[in-house]
Formats: sequence, C-alpha cells, structure tokens
Amino acid sequence: TVYIATDPDREGEAIGWHVAEQLRPKKGVAGPPIRRVLFHEITKDAVQKAIAQSREIDLRKVDAQQARRVLDRIVGYKASPLLWKTVKKGLSAGRVQTVALRLIVEREREIRAFKPEEYWSIEALLDKDGQQFTAKLHHVDGKKIEIPNEAAARSVLDDLKGRKTFGVTDVKRRERRKNPAAPFTTSTLQQEAAKKLGFGSKRTMRLAQDLYEGIDIGAEGQTGLITYMRTDSSRVAESAAAAARDHLRTLFGQEYLADGPRLYGSGKDSNAQDAHEGVRPTDPTRRPDLVKRYLKEDQFKLYQLIWQRFMASQMAPAVFDTTTVDFDLPARQGGTGRRFLFRATGSVVKFQGFLALYKEAREETEGKALEDEQALPIMNVGDDVPLKKITPNQHFTEPPPRFSEASLVKELERLGIGRPSTYASIISVLVERRYVDLQQRRFFPTEVGETVAKVMVKQFPDIFDVNFTSRMEVELDKIAEGELGWTQVLTDFYDPFNKRLQTVDEAGLIGEAHDLSALVKERCPDCGGKLVAKAGFFGPYIGCENHPKNCKFTRPLKGEKAKAEPTEYKCPECGSMMLKRQSRNGEFLGCSKFPKCRGTRSMPTGVKCPKDGGDLSERRSKARGKLFYGCENYPNCDFVVWDKPVPETCPECGNVGAEAKSNKTRGEYRKCIKCQNEWNVQSAPEDEVVEVA
Repeated sequence: TVYIATDPDREGEAIGWHVAEQLRPKKGVAGPPIRRVLFHEITKDAVQKAIAQSREIDLRKVDAQQARRVLDRIVGYKASPLLWKTVKKGLSAGRVQTVALRLIVEREREIRAFKPEEYWSIEALLDKDGQQFTAKLHHVDGKKIEIPNEAAARSVLDDLKGRKTFGVTDVKRRERRKNPAAPFTTSTLQQEAAKKLGFGSKRTMRLAQDLYEGIDIGAEGQTGLITYMRTDSSRVAESAAAAARDHLRTLFGQEYLADGPRLYGSGKDSNAQDAHEGVRPTDPTRRPDLVKRYLKEDQFKLYQLIWQRFMASQMAPAVFDTTTVDFDLPARQGGTGRRFLFRATGSVVKFQGFLALYKEAREETEGKALEDEQALPIMNVGDDVPLKKITPNQHFTEPPPRFSEASLVKELERLGIGRPSTYASIISVLVERRYVDLQQRRFFPTEVGETVAKVMVKQFPDIFDVNFTSRMEVELDKIAEGELGWTQVLTDFYDPFNKRLQTVDEAGLIGEAHDLSALVKERCPDCGGKLVAKAGFFGPYIGCENHPKNCKFTRPLKGEKAKAEPTEYKCPECGSMMLKRQSRNGEFLGCSKFPKCRGTRSMPTGVKCPKDGGDLSERRSKARGKLFYGCENYPNCDFVVWDKPVPETCPECGNVGAEAKSNKTRGEYRKCIKCQNEWNVQSAPEDEVVEVA
C-alpha cells in the first residue's frame, strides 16, 4: 500500500492527487492500493492513528484547488502582459496580490488627503494621600466635551482658576473579567509574532514549518513540536485541553484553571477548514525551557509564544477591580456658570488568572488594554482631593495608520481575501516586486506599486474588487464541499474577464501610468507627424502617428522622464562625477560616463558612519527586501541602522547623525547613532499649566 501524507489542506490534497496519478500503473497492470493520510501533528501516536484512519483522496478538494490555480493563472497570464505593454516590462498582476496592493495604496491616498483638525483636552493632576493620578475633563454642562481651539481651552481654565481641591461626587466600583484569547490560527499567529517578536509573515511560517515537521530533541528523537500551522480554526481537541489542564494544575494550582475545558471552535468564519485544530504544542507538558537547548533562538521564541498562548487559553479569566470617580465642579464665582465633570478611571488586577502566563501584544494604534490603566487610591463621595495642576493639551486628529504586517494580515482575514496558506506569500510578493517598501514596520507603496494598482483597478474594477475576491473564496469553498462544479465557476469568471480584455484602451492606460504632457508640443523629427504613446511587448514607447506604415521613428518612453541629476559624489571606478538615477529598486548613483564606465553606489544619506566615517547608504535586505542603512565600507564595517539617518546634531555628544524615529505615543523623535541618546524633534512651547500652591 502507498500512503500519501502531503499537507492536510486543499493544496496538499491536490499535490497528493498528482502524486497518485504518477504512481498509478498502466492499464492491465495491477498496482498497489493508494491511500490518503492526514497528519495534524507529527508525533508517533498521531502518525499511527492517521495511518489507521487512511482514506481515499478527496476529489472535491482537488477540484477546489485546481479552480484556484487556474483562476490565478488566468489573471496572471492575461493581466501581466497588459502591465508590460503600458507600464514597464517585468511587472506582474495577481488575483489576490493586486487586491492586497490596492488596500495599501488606498490607505496611502487616505493619509495624503487627510486634513488634521485641532482639538484640546484638559487633564487634572490630583494627589490623594501621596498617590498621584489624573482625571480628564469629560463633560461640560452634561454634554460631551468639545474644545476646538486654545481660546476655548483658556475659557475652561479661567472658570477653574483658584480651585485648590476637587470634590468627589460619585464613585463606581465593579469587578470586570477578561477571558484569555483562543489558540492561534495562522492569521493570529502571524499577527502576534509580528507585534511581539518583530517577525515577518514569511519568517513566522518558515519557523512554524520547522517546528511542525520535527526537531531532534534528544532521547525522543525527531519530534513535531506543534500541530499543523496552516489553519483558520482555533478548535482544541478534548485530549489536548485535558493534558494542558493537568499540567497547569501542577504549575499554578487549581484556582488558575478555567471552570472546564475550553474547546473553542472555528470562530465567526463559517468557511474555516475546521478539520484542523488551532496551532498548539503537540505535548502541553513539553515546556519551552525543557526544549530550549535543542532549538535555534528564533525557533524557541516562536515555540514559546505558541505554547504560552495555548496554555493560557485553558486558564481562568483575569479579574480586575475597576473604579470610576467623578468630580462634578461648578465654575468659579464670577465665571460662566458652567459645570465641569472630570472623570478618573482606574483598574487594579485582583486576580491574574491567565495573565500570570501570557499577555497579548498591542500595536500603538490599538489603544490601551484594561490591565494597563492607572491605579487609583481609595476615595469616597464627599472627599476633597488636593489639586496639583490643570494642564491643557493641544491635539490634532490623525490619519488612519499605514498597514503593518500584523494589521494587513488581520484586514485580509477580515475581508475574506486569501487563505491561511497564502497570507505570507501575498506580502512577500508585494515586497519582492518592490510594489511596497517596509519602513519602521509599515508598508509604503512605491511609485511603481501605485501605478500598478491604478492601472489594474481602472481596467478591471470588478476583478480586483475586495468583495468580488471574497466571493470567489466562498465559491472555492463550495467547490470543496461539492455544491458547485469547478468548470462552471471558471466559465462564469472567464467570459466577462475575457470580454473586458478585448476592450482595453492601451494608449489610455499608458497616459494613466506616465506623464505625456510634453508630447503635445513635439513633432516627429522624420516626417513631422504627431508623437504618440504606443504599447509594445517590451514596454511602452513613443512613436510617430504614421508608424509603422509610413514612418519608422520610435524612441523609448523612459526618455520622457526627468534627466539624471548631477551630484558631488565621485565614481569609485573612474573618479568622474556621479548622477542620481532611478531603478526599479529606487534611487542610486551611477557614473556620468555610463556606458563606458559602469560604476554605481547606493544612495548616500549625508550621514557618516560613527565607526569608521564612511557614508551611510540605503540598502535592502536580501531575504525580505526591507530597507536599512549601512556603512559603504561593508564588509570591513558592519554598522547598520533600520531607521533613516538624518544629519542632525546630538545635544548629548555632539555627533552629527541620528535615526529619524516616530510612534503614536511620542510622535517624531531622534536617536543618536553614536551614543543612543534620544530627543524630541522640536521642543514645543510648554503647555500652559495652572499651578496650584
């Protein structure tokens, strides 16, 4: 008997079918039986059980995967040449990849179009029995606060002038519980690894594959440490939950266990391939510290994350005592007569529960977690709490944040675009094709990426639509369930797509992708005819309107771009002046004597290396195409930084050169590349503060 044990998903089913077809004997020759085996974890017991439960290959899953493959090839083979002809040779379009690019580009447009609006908040610093805390202005005259400008803020401060204490008018105390998160799915694993460990999706899946396939852990030999890592279900087997609870009872005690086993499920996604469990350790008793010596550093970090998340999922909720204290204050005598409600909220962990083992990571844009709130002193109605100061703070509304790897995967999953097995490849293709740059863990669309999205969405608005792509995923699921025929799905897709291809206005698309305004004033140097943009297999070009019948004049479209800029840098090959040029990877310096001299340099930043004084230049990592900045004297000097260096002077050591950094909490700031000192970009005027003696 031949057992085929490819991955337990549709892709694996299709691969298994192809293998089986190759192994089947010719007609009239008896061959061995061929059986399909599904491993969800590679351990001795699981392998034996899977072989005992072997089955026939599921042709419905094979059909679903075949339909997906043909759909992707139709779009790629038909749409990509359109990009070659109208934008640039070598580009590619993808059925799902282009929709993901569209999300990033449209987010960038939102950010550019965003107009910040000013608003102010007012915060009081109070002190009760030596414990300081803050209360924020919440309501004015019973209505939600709106302070649009400094004048309105000053008016509030004027009404509160001279106040020494805040009287407590209401206290609410309640107990809140927070349940642990479910075990990882592929999506949540990629998100959490990005936020907690800084791993990209591709790196996370490569490490997870290692842990799934097995690691040599000494006496036990080659052992799979986690269950199958491509899943959109968080379901837990009863045996795994029971084993986890037994081990947790030993580690933490009975009070830290949930009331009963938590088996979870496929969640809100009815299309989840629920045959899989969530991503969990194959043996809950195999603690990370016990196998650490057998694992590489990154493997250990990911295994620890998966183990902690799963074990925490079987633990008791965390319990918090939350307190809300209101201070309802009248304006000073002679003021406007308004009433101001200040509110202080706080939270104290009463029982850690699952937080004793695991706490979810949060991005800057996701807000503050309950367990991160301030602790409040004990207060009762009627207490007068001493006031230290009242501070007005100016704010501006912020545009939506650019996608990080974590938030992009989350959005793709929310919209039903792609599947667990495709998230990492979607992102890696966008980076490798230079359609996006990854800077400070955020995606920035490149000029080429924006052009590709604009051309494809304009030409195929229905095909590269979020809702359409999501509906296609649902139809593929129905093929796998036997509800739809795969050839019918392909026919329904191809007929309108092909008709749209026949009506493509290639000249119009070239105009969308390139600035052709200068052509209006030009005439053909050979015959005097108009010059127009034309599409060619090797890329767009400029040709005479009478080409090719009555005139042979053509020239490359790249000649329409601005000329290369001269710089002060000298060619390392011949010493000639270097020019700033553009490539598919961005700007670089090229020798002005090209093609006689082919000397090139990475684009310098204007900042010198603190180690040996060489220029710091822009580079890209080979693995992920991520931007970084390194010394030009590499490999003799290994100095690198990930954030762009700027020629600013450190106030601490006087070195000229700092990383330009930013986050939501602090805004823009600088970090010296020599002494690591940090400072804000610009010292803003101090906020007006009403000091209380």
